[in-house]
Amino acid sequence: MTTVTFIQQQLHIPEKSINNTLQLLAEDCTIPFISRYRKDKTGNLDEVQIEQISKISKQFEEIVKRKESILKSIEEQNALTPELKQRIEESFDLLELEDLYLPFKKRRKTKADTAKEKGLEPLAKIIMSQKSSDLQFLASKYLNNEVPSEEEALQGARDIMAEWINENMYVRKNLRRLFQRKALITSKAVKAKKDEEDAQKFSQYFEWEESLNRTPSHRLLAMLRAESEGFVKVNIGIDKDEAVDFIEKAIIKSNNESSDQIALAIKDSYKRLLEPAISNEALQEAKEKADKKAIEIFSENLSQLLLAPPLGEKRILAIDPGYKSGCKVVCIDEKGDLLHNETLYPHAPQNESGMAMKKIRSMVNAYNIEAISIGNGTASRETEFFIKKIAFDKPLQVFVVSEAGASVYSASKIARDEFPSYDVTVRGAVSIGRRLADPLAELVKIDAKSIGVGQYQHDVDQTQLKNELDSTVMKCVNSVGINLNTASKSLLSYVSGIGEKMAENIVNYRMENGAFEDRKQLKKVPRLGEKAYQQAAAFVRITNAKNPLDNSAVHPEAYGIVEKMAKDLGIKTNELIASKEKTALVKPENYVTEDIGILGIKDILKELEKPGLDPRKAAKVFEFDPNVKSIRDLKPGMILPGIVNNITAFGCFVDMGIKESGLVHISQLKEGFVSDVNEVVKLHQHVRVKVTEVDEARKRVQLSMIL
Repeated sequence: MTTVTFIQQQLHIPEKSINNTLQLLAEDCTIPFISRYRKDKTGNLDEVQIEQISKISKQFEEIVKRKESILKSIEEQNALTPELKQRIEESFDLLELEDLYLPFKKRRKTKADTAKEKGLEPLAKIIMSQKSSDLQFLASKYLNNEVPSEEEALQGARDIMAEWINENMYVRKNLRRLFQRKALITSKAVKAKKDEEDAQKFSQYFEWEESLNRTPSHRLLAMLRAESEGFVKVNIGIDKDEAVDFIEKAIIKSNNESSDQIALAIKDSYKRLLEPAISNEALQEAKEKADKKAIEIFSENLSQLLLAPPLGEKRILAIDPGYKSGCKVVCIDEKGDLLHNETLYPHAPQNESGMAMKKIRSMVNAYNIEAISIGNGTASRETEFFIKKIAFDKPLQVFVVSEAGASVYSASKIARDEFPSYDVTVRGAVSIGRRLADPLAELVKIDAKSIGVGQYQHDVDQTQLKNELDSTVMKCVNSVGINLNTASKSLLSYVSGIGEKMAENIVNYRMENGAFEDRKQLKKVPRLGEKAYQQAAAFVRITNAKNPLDNSAVHPEAYGIVEKMAKDLGIKTNELIASKEKTALVKPENYVTEDIGILGIKDILKELEKPGLDPRKAAKVFEFDPNVKSIRDLKPGMILPGIVNNITAFGCFVDMGIKESGLVHISQLKEGFVSDVNEVVKLHQHVRVKVTEVDEARKRVQLSMIL
């Protein structure tokens, strides 16, 4: 089997598309570049399909390497028969390969090994043949100093047979199927810890049982977390009698003394070897599926958060609210640079609201502030009410933004490098302001796991999570495009083909030589060669560049084509840009080249109509219900405005302007069945919800979007 055949079996994508995609990946082309600028080669595959091809190709390589390792190991043991070699070479199933390798795997000394050393393997073979009845007489022939009795001889033979049964591929394969269909997951409380305060959040799992294949990802991860924290014991199992009965039917073909011994060996093999191994496999498989689902949800939420509407390049006054420690206030300019910072105390216990009002009015006028950004943490609502009481000289938009991860950023090396002379409170407030101006540019500085828009992100496979989130950030950054002259090192590092070290070189070059005037200047950056330039150039923008195409998503390799289009129309290149009437006159088929096909030409024309268009929507002001300030103000039946601030597999959480977010269960999102929460709501979506239940003691609020 070839890599392409292996991929085709799983994705059903044309062979040519897979071959060309693999070739581009082998040439170190990035997924954003391939999906955007090599559509004609891939057959218009999107980023998801290209990523799947890349992942499955790596899986194939891992299987091939494992096969080579297995063959080498068995060969070194002089046990590789032509038949076994063929079976291994023809298999592309990792579980099957491990089953084939199981009898030859190096391991600790087993009961069967000990019995073989005592010379009992021939006895086991005779019993396994199921032809002998007088086993006491047969066993007596194998007595020696280490085997003093017939019963011990038979026990040793059973130990050997138990191992053979465990290594039987037919038995293992069909037991797996039984577990996949019928396994139950149970959890029971650890008596010594069930009364601890931290255990109560897992109380529903103190006595729990359900079908493993129907357990939702969030519930499985919750149970496993409860187990890892020592509050419950989790077990995976099927009906023991059914399992043993199946093995007996598969192995026992007689009705004599031999069959009785084999039946005992089967029970021992299942209890001691097969059940622990297969149940562990079943749990591992379920965990992998749960991880995948949780990571998918996190990635989708992260994507929505990163692509949240930006306010744009505005002068912003940002407030990190607080009570006793005060409100940290900063003023930032259009580029996000800090102009001023101060701590004010408008709330209890100081209650210096009059002085705070005067100072904020003064800052707004002095720094020509255009918008106000308030963090949504402690004292957020009170600060919002306070700001709205101030009589400004001009209308100002007031926004409440998520603080999630701001404290992580403020203590990070990135923040220390940006603001070495300021403490964490100032850095946190600056982050709150910058998040309003451009959420994407600011949030890429924070470890995605700390942004708080997922479920059980610390319980899933961390390598997979990091890879998926990095991929998500890269997709978002490259779908928007970035300003080469203002982008931070963090933002630049996610641009196609650049990476962390190159991003640092770009920033250093910019500091030493001033702003980039055209894309070609990128080639002068140390260590940025032709390949990196090819991958990166079209994803960076230069405003007011000499060549207007430098502020578009048109790739430099296609500039000549655009110039020819303009020349054929008898106009200048800049007259073709942003002119729907002029681009409509262009016949795409006339400009197809060996490198850029019809799909690429159509993309160029689409981009010329609206060059550098930001796919994100504009930021909108949102107002919570002014009468709701805490959970005590909530009553069942109330209908309130809210913002979706987290999405999970079982529903979404909605911020109503109080400390506690309310849960809209998946069944309450809309009338009828909902299979995917993301089909109904998106992160930061403005919604209206009905309060259905308030549990003030547990600080839980149940909501419904069915009004």
